[in-house]
Amino acid sequence: MSQPSLPRLGFIGAGRLARCLALSFSRAGYPVTAVASRSAASAGRLASQIEHCAAFDDPQQVVDAADIVFLAVPDDSIGTTAHTLRFAADAASGSYGKALVHCSGASPVELLAPARDQGASIGGFHPLYLFSGDLADMERIAGCSVTIEADGALMEALTALAVALRCHPLSIPAGGRMLYHAAAHYAASFALCSLAECVALWRTLGFAEDDALRALLPMLSGTIETARDKGLPNALAGPVSRGDTGVVEKQLALLEGLGGDHAALYGLLTRRAVGLAERRAKPPAAIETIAEAVEESLNRSLNQAAAGASVK
Repeated sequence: MSQPSLPRLGFIGAGRLARCLALSFSRAGYPVTAVASRSAASAGRLASQIEHCAAFDDPQQVVDAADIVFLAVPDDSIGTTAHTLRFAADAASGSYGKALVHCSGASPVELLAPARDQGASIGGFHPLYLFSGDLADMERIAGCSVTIEADGALMEALTALAVALRCHPLSIPAGGRMLYHAAAHYAASFALCSLAECVALWRTLGFAEDDALRALLPMLSGTIETARDKGLPNALAGPVSRGDTGVVEKQLALLEGLGGDHAALYGLLTRRAVGLAERRAKPPAAIETIAEAVEESLNRSLNQAAAGASVK
C-alpha cells in the first residue's frame, strides 16, 4: 500500500516566522514550493535557500503552487489578504482539499472565511516561540509548542507538521485565540517588563542596567528550571513562600512611598504569589495575614491612582 504524498507547502510572507518554518519543513522532507512577500527581495532570499522553491510577486501564485498555504503576515493584513485569494473548486489536493492557514496567535481563524467559502479548508498554526530571525531558530524551536486550530484531516496534517518541527501540538477551541495570546504575554513580554521594573528600582541604588541584568538573568533561568522540575507552586521563592509577613509589609510600604504604580504592580503580583503559595501541600502559616496586607496596600495604591486621575 503506497504512502500518501506529503503536502506541498507555500508561504505568503517571508519574515522571521516564515523563514524558520519554511526552512525547517524543507529540512524535514516537506516540499516547500512557493514564497511570496510584499518585498520581492525577501521572498527571493528565502526561496533561494530551499530546493525547488519559487519566489513570486503575487500571493495568488503561492495558492496555485501549494496545497497548504501559510499566511505569515501581520494580523491587520490577514483578512484583507484572504479576501484577495482565489481557490478553484476542482483544486482538491488532499483529504482536506486546498488549505489556508494563518500563523497568528491572536486573530480568529474566521478571518479566513473567504477561502472556506470557496471550498478550501482553513486553520491556525501558531508556534509559541519568539523568533530571532537567525538560523539558530531552527534548532531552538524544538521542544516548543504549536497551537493548532483546524478540523478533520487538516488538523491531522497540521499536527504532523508540528511534530516535524519537533514541537508539541496543542489544540485550541474556536474563539479562544485572543485570550490564549493575551495570557502568553506573561511568559514573554511581561517577563521582560518585570525585569525592567527591577532594573528601574535598582537604578535608584546606583546599579547600572548591565550589572543588574548580569545579576538577574541567572536567577530567572534558575527559576524557570525549578518550575520545569517542580511545578509553579513549589518553585515559588521569596517572602510569600516563607511566610515572612513583616518583609512583605515593609516592602509594600517602601514602594508606596516611591509613588507611581510601583506598589500597585508589586501588590498585584504578590497577590498571584499568595495564590501559588496556597496551592502547596503545606501553605505558609501566615499566608492569610500576608494576603490581607497585600489587599490593604492595593486599596491604598489604587485609590491614590484614582484620585490622581480625577485631578488631571
